[in-house]
Amino acid sequence: MGSFLFALGAVPGYAGWAGALVDAITFFIGSLFFTAAAFLQYRESVDAGAERPVHGWGRVLSYQPGHIDWWASGIQLIGTVYFNVSTGVAVSVGLRAQAAHHHIWRPDAIGSVCFLVASALAWFEVSHGWMSWSPGSISWRITGLNLLGSIAFGCSAVAGYIVPSTGAIWNAELSNLGTFVGALCFLVGAVLLLPERTEQPAG
Repeated sequence: MGSFLFALGAVPGYAGWAGALVDAITFFIGSLFFTAAAFLQYRESVDAGAERPVHGWGRVLSYQPGHIDWWASGIQLIGTVYFNVSTGVAVSVGLRAQAAHHHIWRPDAIGSVCFLVASALAWFEVSHGWMSWSPGSISWRITGLNLLGSIAFGCSAVAGYIVPSTGAIWNAELSNLGTFVGALCFLVGAVLLLPERTEQPAG
C-alpha cells in the first residue's frame, strides 16, 4: 500500500487533478504504511536473530549488532520515520522557503540515505557479497528491486532539493520520476514477498 500510494502521488498529472493538498496527503498516508511494514520487518529480524525468546520491550529495544538483518531493518525503520516527518510537514501549507528546506527536503534526503544503506546491507546479506547473479532466487530479485528503488529515491531526493532562497524545487520532473520508479520497484518487490514465503531454500 505504501509503495502504491507513493507511485500514485508521483503519477504525472495526479497533483494537478487531485490538488496539491490531496497529493501531499497521499504521500503522507503512504509513508505511514511504509513505517508499519518497516516496524514489522524489524520485529521479524529481532525474533530471527534472538538466541532465546524475546519478550516485552526487548522486542523493540533489542540490540543485535552482530546481525546484518538487524542493522538493515533498523536503519530502514529510521528512514521511514524521516519520510513520515517530510511528508507530514509537506501537508502543511504556507511554509517559508527556509522552513521547507529544513523540514521537508532534509528529512526526505536523510530518509533516502537510510533506505539506500538498508537496501545495500540487505543485498549484501542475500548475495553474500556485493556482486552476484541469481535471478532464479525470489529473495535475490526482491533485494535487487529494493536496492534499485532506493537508488531511484536517492535521485529523487537530490533532484527535489529545495533552494532555501526561493523555495523552488531544483528539478521537479526528475524528482517525481525518481519517486515513481522507486515506488514501482518497491511495489513489485512487495508483491514478490507473497511467493517468496513458500520458496524452498537452495541446498
